[in-house]
Amino acid sequence: MRRMPIGIQTFEDIITGGFAYVDKTAWIYELANEGKYFFLGRPRRFGKSLLVSTLRAYFEGKKELFEGLAIEKSEKEWEPYPVLHIDLNVEAYANVDDLESGLNTNLEQYEQIWDLDDKITDKTPTARFHKLIRTAYEKSGQKVVVLIDEYDRPLTQTMEQNKTNDEIREALKGFYGVLKGADRWLRFVLLTGVTKFSKINVFSDLNMLRDISMEAAYNDICGISAKELEDNFKPELEALAERNSMTYDEVVAEMKKRYDGYHFCEDSEGVFNPFSVLNTLTKRKFFYYWFETGTPTFLIEQLKQGNFDPLRFADDITISTRSINDYRAGGDNPVPLLYQSGYLTIAGYDKELDEYILAFPNEEVRYGFLNELLPAYTYTPPGGAFSVNEFIKDVRVGNADGFLTRMRSLFATIPYELNDQTERHYQLVFYLVFTLLGQFTRAEVHGAIGRADAIVETKDAVYVFEFKLNGTAEEALKQIDEKDYALPYEAGGRKIVKIGAEFDKDTRNISRWLTEPKQDYR
Repeated sequence: MRRMPIGIQTFEDIITGGFAYVDKTAWIYELANEGKYFFLGRPRRFGKSLLVSTLRAYFEGKKELFEGLAIEKSEKEWEPYPVLHIDLNVEAYANVDDLESGLNTNLEQYEQIWDLDDKITDKTPTARFHKLIRTAYEKSGQKVVVLIDEYDRPLTQTMEQNKTNDEIREALKGFYGVLKGADRWLRFVLLTGVTKFSKINVFSDLNMLRDISMEAAYNDICGISAKELEDNFKPELEALAERNSMTYDEVVAEMKKRYDGYHFCEDSEGVFNPFSVLNTLTKRKFFYYWFETGTPTFLIEQLKQGNFDPLRFADDITISTRSINDYRAGGDNPVPLLYQSGYLTIAGYDKELDEYILAFPNEEVRYGFLNELLPAYTYTPPGGAFSVNEFIKDVRVGNADGFLTRMRSLFATIPYELNDQTERHYQLVFYLVFTLLGQFTRAEVHGAIGRADAIVETKDAVYVFEFKLNGTAEEALKQIDEKDYALPYEAGGRKIVKIGAEFDKDTRNISRWLTEPKQDYR
């Protein structure tokens, strides 16, 4: 089996090391030859650094690395240019001093190359950057290529520190502002990042920067398309199928369900998360690899502080074209950041209203995100963690009483200040629990007229839930029967369990339920 380039972000290392490589060089050629200033936003671990490294090798004229790849048919000159590759992904940024240190570390290596290390009088990163671009141009006789990877990392790392974040933003304004004044010395500029922050110089003053993040032509410049998955990884997919006692088609379908679904423009093919794909093929085990590398703690706090209703995740979320790429630090709308970070993706587009419809891209993101969200709206003891596994065990053995007792215990943990005594809060917790059940069994949460509040299906049984905040368990059961909620499932031969539950607004909890065919439980 071939080696997968997990964590390897250098194009030259992948090619010379014999790692599997999905050929993206056709996009490299188009990008490098149709314009000058570009920005590309993609979620973390989505291949941005590899893209930058590939562009670097191309502009440095390393023709031998591209033998047999798509670009070889298009490029005839292979003219080398001086390249300044600024990588902001390698440092931790707690303050402006860390930022300046990181920028200076990036610049020092090129100052040595261009014999500037002992000729710099102004040691500020902005002055050094300007001097370096001009000197590289003058000494080489060629215009300079500037590649800035993860331009926004210093900002995303300090989002929760308002003063520090503002100071870093101001420092970056000056540094990136150098690019505008250096236009006559520049051949090509690309910035990559996760978030397109508003009110930062590079996106306001540097108005010639072309944002290709949502252009159809570059939808899958990073990531792996369905065709690329099967064309490039068939042996690995076959091995994955054998290891998990699945057919080849079943494995492809499971990969799609778990890791596909990223859309970076309307009417585009879905893109697989490359990090999760490579890890799955290497370890031959399905798991939430991308999500485990970084939990969205800050995003969840943003949802709570901005009074965002998480029940919106149960349906499609809409956002205007104007707003989707306009994240304003400290603002009250976290949706653009959720999209840019990869937790939501484009699921549709309303041309008449000029609105995007957003949703979770796949199961990895849906279940990972909601599993992190639930403790924020209930309570998790120090050192503890919520697990849906115990709920699953109750469902598997048909223990409806155990399931609801566990649910009641969960509601009992909700602090007074979180519980707003409205049906909405109860609905949220139920939505989260039942959606998380969907990882292991078929679970649906409904709210429309004519359907039960929740349906959980197992191999042997179907559970039909109806909850009443201002009503009785008897009324809930009666509604299940009168509206024939169980009717669509009766022909399957499985056991039907009807569950009606009521809330006590004084105790803020499930107070009583009836199960049929079971007796009243208090």
